[in-house]
Amino acid sequence: ASAPSPLGPPPPSGTGLPEGQCLLVHETGNHTVVDGNTMLLDGFGRSRGVYRVTVTNGCLRSAISSDPIAIRQVGGGRICNPRDIELHARSGFCNIDSIVKLTPDEVAALPKKLRP
Repeated sequence: ASAPSPLGPPPPSGTGLPEGQCLLVHETGNHTVVDGNTMLLDGFGRSRGVYRVTVTNGCLRSAISSDPIAIRQVGGGRICNPRDIELHARSGFCNIDSIVKLTPDEVAALPKKLRP
């Protein structure tokens, strides 16, 4: 079993972003790999904030934060649900389980090494 995430338990499977928090892939910046199933993604512009992306298949287990991770939007113009995004890491395709936007308090509580 993998160690628990420093961010706490993941959101429920299938959790997406509410209408006003949808992410635009061209407004994504740095990322931080938290653990084998969790990545934090920095958004700017209208997508400003930090987003927690959770995967199901541990595909981030061999990735480090400096690795390039390809993010591809699927379908429409915004990323609102896990099915709207594809992620490719060092170990291959990642099955996205959930995506949520962290609150300002959650971002402030992040250890510096986890901030994207």
